[in-house]
Amino acid sequence: MKVNTQSVNFTADKKLIAFIQKRMDKLDMFYDKVIQSDVYLKVQNTSDKENKIFEAKVNVPGDSFVVKKQCKTFEEGVDMAVSSLERQLKKRKQKLRSYI
Repeated sequence: MKVNTQSVNFTADKKLIAFIQKRMDKLDMFYDKVIQSDVYLKVQNTSDKENKIFEAKVNVPGDSFVVKKQCKTFEEGVDMAVSSLERQLKKRKQKLRSYI
């Protein structure tokens, strides 16, 4: 799957981008018709510890899913967002099966 990663207010290192690609590739196991995904990494300038925002938009034929998570680390945000996307993709696949 093609993952477009954009980082806002900072530069993401290669390890983080590779981690995101690896985790997003696992979504293909749950729904194989994923076209592409856009990932936005943002850092807010606040004193709050949970100042990192991970936002993912996954495009599938006829629809798109958007997940936004705010956490202490980007890795934690990626894990939470991917598990949420897994649930959404499974639900969509189940709906499509019920129409057949």
